[in-house]
Amino acid sequence: MSDLSRGETTAWRRAYLGAAAFAVAVLALVALAGAPAVVVASVAAAFILGTGLYLAAARPNRVRNAPLVAPMPSAGGIPEAARNVMQYLDDPLLLLDPSGRIVFANRAAEPLVGTDAERKHISAVLRTPELLEAVERIFAGADAETVTFSILVPLQRHFRASIVRTRGGDGGGRILIQIHDLTAVRRAEELRADFVANASHELRTPLAAVSGFIDTLRGHARNDAEARDRFLEIMNVEAARMRRLIDDLLSLTRIELNEHNPPAGTVDVVAVVKGAARALSQLAQADEITIEIAPAEPLLVIGDRDELTQVCQNLMHNAIKYGHEKSTVHITFGRVDSGTRREGGQVFVSIADEGEGIPREAIPRLTERFYRVDVKRSRERGGTGLGLAIVKHILNRHQGRMHIESTPGKGSTFTVFLPAAISA
Repeated sequence: MSDLSRGETTAWRRAYLGAAAFAVAVLALVALAGAPAVVVASVAAAFILGTGLYLAAARPNRVRNAPLVAPMPSAGGIPEAARNVMQYLDDPLLLLDPSGRIVFANRAAEPLVGTDAERKHISAVLRTPELLEAVERIFAGADAETVTFSILVPLQRHFRASIVRTRGGDGGGRILIQIHDLTAVRRAEELRADFVANASHELRTPLAAVSGFIDTLRGHARNDAEARDRFLEIMNVEAARMRRLIDDLLSLTRIELNEHNPPAGTVDVVAVVKGAARALSQLAQADEITIEIAPAEPLLVIGDRDELTQVCQNLMHNAIKYGHEKSTVHITFGRVDSGTRREGGQVFVSIADEGEGIPREAIPRLTERFYRVDVKRSRERGGTGLGLAIVKHILNRHQGRMHIESTPGKGSTFTVFLPAAISA
């Protein structure tokens, strides 16, 4: 009860008690004067009835004349409690007014429609024909629609939208759009099909070789110790190749499934490169190749340490694998400023080899799965054809990019750009 209501109740009670006391006094005087009991009762009844009617009429007037306190309006006509609940839903949620303008978008919808989507028309923030046509059908009189649509940039993502018209309200109700992200489900289906196709294609050759040598050892080479040792060594090489291929396929599948979730950690890319160089030092020494890392201060980037280590190892491994013997792999660092205080710019790492180089027409296809410029040499050196595909998908997740330059006869340079961490 408000202070105003409490004050009015107290005043009313005082008036009533005063009237009652006055009535008792009047009745006492009438009785003492010797009036008959009927007269006393009639006077008392009339007085009590009149007083009750007066107070009953006066109190509503006071209430009616009191200033009215209007309820606080909420943004978009949505109660504040409802807004708070919808803000924390996991799925994107949009509410449109009868003209098609967004009156509410929760936090989960911000990656799709931006942070300033409210009061904008739905067609200005989501340019997907399937969704817009479904909204038009709802405006035309349909009660509910369910559609699927895709957004192609910056990464391909798939969604399902459930659209319904709310009942009541101004203008005949509003349109509620609930969006569910299907990217992980679709990607899992595509990757499962790709995995079967790619694995069957790449595993066919080593499996055929192993099966052939097993048949030979069971046949005329059964008692030939020299042939048996040679065949067993080849079988070991082919089995190791299959193991590397399966490991790379599983790694690529795991990265692609998580590609649409950017990392949030902070990593020193200089330390990552030095760690990758130490891990590959024995491989470089076997070919008498020197890994030369330019001195640099710590450079912080936004990323996942394990995945960035894999990027550096794959690129350095390729530089060692395709570089000439007794050559040098040069690694340098740099930074590209964005020019704004809100963005940290980009950090880049360049890995250059002194090999034979890559034909210009082959460069655009280097990140395709199982694409090899020199198939024979790649297989001889243990390549699976997946290294640069893994690099590409890791960089996609990190919102980075890779630039490739190559001069036939002189070597190739692979430069990776990553978002720099914003300094505190």
